[in-house]
Amino acid sequence: MAVKKDLSIKYLGVNCLNPFFLSSSPVGSNYEMVAKCFETGWGGVFYKTVGIFVADECSPRFDQTNKEGLPWVGFKNMEQISDKPTEVNFNNMRKLKEDYPDHVMVASIMGSNPEEWKQLTEMAVQCGADLMEGNFSCPQMTSHDMGSDVGTNNDLLRLYSKTVTDTAKEMQKKGHKYVPFIAKMTPNCKNMEEHAIAAIEGGADSVSAINTIKSITNISFENNTGMPVVDGKSSISGYSGAAVKPIALRFITQMLKHEKLKDLEISGIGGIETWRDAAEFLMLGCRNVQVTTAIMQYGYRIVEDMCDGLMHFMDERGYNKLDDFIGKALPNIIPAEELNRDYKLLPHFDEDKCLGCGRCYISCYDAAHQAIDWDVEKRRPVLNDNCVGCHLCMNVCPVAMCITPGEIKWKEGRKHVDINYRKNYE
Repeated sequence: MAVKKDLSIKYLGVNCLNPFFLSSSPVGSNYEMVAKCFETGWGGVFYKTVGIFVADECSPRFDQTNKEGLPWVGFKNMEQISDKPTEVNFNNMRKLKEDYPDHVMVASIMGSNPEEWKQLTEMAVQCGADLMEGNFSCPQMTSHDMGSDVGTNNDLLRLYSKTVTDTAKEMQKKGHKYVPFIAKMTPNCKNMEEHAIAAIEGGADSVSAINTIKSITNISFENNTGMPVVDGKSSISGYSGAAVKPIALRFITQMLKHEKLKDLEISGIGGIETWRDAAEFLMLGCRNVQVTTAIMQYGYRIVEDMCDGLMHFMDERGYNKLDDFIGKALPNIIPAEELNRDYKLLPHFDEDKCLGCGRCYISCYDAAHQAIDWDVEKRRPVLNDNCVGCHLCMNVCPVAMCITPGEIKWKEGRKHVDINYRKNYE
């Protein structure tokens, strides 16, 4: 049965048909591509980053990691910003906004000095962009005056953010609408909060996170270098895909937990492939999500599954609009020292569902607390008194709901209280 829910949302004052956006990348780099994405159902696009210079790219420039036959666990990208002339890109954005006025156009820009940032801002405002994103985070630029090296320099973050927002305000005085500015943050840092604060202090209206993580994905034994191989050499560059989602969720949580950043309307990026991934970013407090790697694998129509899945999720949970659950998980993520450590939640084994594979026994004996004995005749696990409730056995079991939470055991002298724990492991 079809389920219809309201997926519209306001982001930095801009009306969005839904929270699904293309991130600034190869998937949104010309008129035809973005037009197709809009017609497929995407709410908006962060158009591929535009600079004053035209990027000179290498070939090949992509690689991917996998595990046990699963493709695209992670994806490596050595591509820089747009390889098209600056004027062509802004003309594309102008025409797209004219032809698809209900969809959100975000001009992603990158300069190497204040003059370039000012010039790019003027062009972004003039082309009719709804929003601007400053790419302070691309990890594979050939100039240290651009990309992730800027994203970890607080002085430059303040300066360039101030340059953009001051220019946008000057354009507003000349009759143009004010175009909010989003600083795109790099994960190649120790503390993203301090860099986000610097951008906000400079005038940025919000931030997007995360960009790709510096990486070497694989080594070619044939060429004795990393991958991809470019004339016998390779380079460190950005890593994306499902593998980076946990890191993205961590950085976003830390920013939205910070007193100076808690009210930001963050745009979430990193490993979003399914409706569930999107819902997780929204549950932490993001107001939209950006996607690239999943489109590279499955095409633009993946947004249909994302929208449909998110609406079914909302229907099952009783949510009528996105704001009903945005940020709902954030208060329940707390410092490690505040976790309840008074009890152990022991596992329960369903013998009828058990395959007798022994993975729980092997993993517990070799990597945990030797808390499982093995009944050789029945080929079934038997819990012993060594169990600490770590749940490694549940994580390695190949059968859904075969191992589930069981008895709660209180540590000696600890107060018994009602415990809230996960019960559904399907």
